[in-house]
Amino acid sequence: MTAFSLEPAQLAWCAELRDLAAERLHPLADKGEPGHVNRALVAELGSLGLLGRLFTSGALDLCLMRESLAYACTEAETALALQGLGAHPVHAYGTEAQRAHWLPRVTAGTAIAAFALSEPGAGSDAAALELRAEADASRGGRSSDTSQGGRFADTPSLTAAPDGPARWRLTGEKCWISNAPEADFYTVFARTTPDAGARGVTAFLVPADRPGLTGRGLDMLSPHPIGALDFDAVPVTAGDVLGEVDRGFRVAMGTLNLFRPSVGAFAVGMAQAALDATLAHTAGRDAFGGKLRDLQAVSHQVAEMALRTEAARLMVHAAASAYDADAPDVPRRSAMAKLLATETAQYVVDTAVQLHGARALQRGHLLEHLYREVRAPRIYEGASEVQRGIIAKELYARQEAR
Repeated sequence: MTAFSLEPAQLAWCAELRDLAAERLHPLADKGEPGHVNRALVAELGSLGLLGRLFTSGALDLCLMRESLAYACTEAETALALQGLGAHPVHAYGTEAQRAHWLPRVTAGTAIAAFALSEPGAGSDAAALELRAEADASRGGRSSDTSQGGRFADTPSLTAAPDGPARWRLTGEKCWISNAPEADFYTVFARTTPDAGARGVTAFLVPADRPGLTGRGLDMLSPHPIGALDFDAVPVTAGDVLGEVDRGFRVAMGTLNLFRPSVGAFAVGMAQAALDATLAHTAGRDAFGGKLRDLQAVSHQVAEMALRTEAARLMVHAAASAYDADAPDVPRRSAMAKLLATETAQYVVDTAVQLHGARALQRGHLLEHLYREVRAPRIYEGASEVQRGIIAKELYARQEAR
């Protein structure tokens, strides 16, 4: 198999996923409340075995899942992706105890994961994190405060007390965190060594009911839950570290290199849905004595939409295949795939809205929904400008190495 074609079994699996998304996941998504975790939807993803595949499949399979689900149910796609993003550091860098406690719950859809990297002053510049992990002066173990932090009171606790005395106290804020404040645990990146840039960041697995951890939801354009987290001397132990102390930036970048191409796949799924809706609309819409598709200005726009969507899909598949092959140029390919696909989806959805006219702006219309969904991927997991910076840096590094 090459990066430029899929085998019949893969194509059949994608078709099956689109059917599952339309028939079983979309009805659950419709019952969810915007801005809040849809636990019934996550549980259904678990019962279908899709969450388990996050940790047993390669990057290409992840892209196929995300594109197929996004085509029919963006909410299901996002719920799956956020479980993967929040829990992948545990899968890839966690201890046996951490994996044994959390991953079965994540794959079953009974525990909600979140990836807590961004801060009010450190979004695109992830190395500028200010959340402090300060040495615990007392080394006295867990505080007597047993509040549930930012979680809802009726959410059952899945966590245990810290394993041993606190070694650090986390103080500061995280912002624009998907699934916050309703997640059951967070992969949190904090500064353990001041003034050390990327070299002084450590990744921690922080259960949501740790004392001192609170949160609030943010009212955002995207319908999925996004919030802020406040850390007031939250205790963490050596047993909460993911990977190595002061090597957390490696955990973050390793996770993003895997998920960036699949963000592109999410975008491709939305673009394909918008393209198909436009084909149906322009073929059936009467205009100027014929069908809308008979106008050359329209048909050429549709052709351009299809061209860009297919080009983005191929680049996403190529980047994912490079990741699965452990190729040396994964950061560049991941950045290119994420950049091209998300910018393409923005263009395709916007053009689809234009060709549909005012009907596409009505609440409840597919394109109105996609128009709101498509904007955020150009920002999260590295904005388009950041991706261009990564690409240029990798190109010059390769040129200098010759």
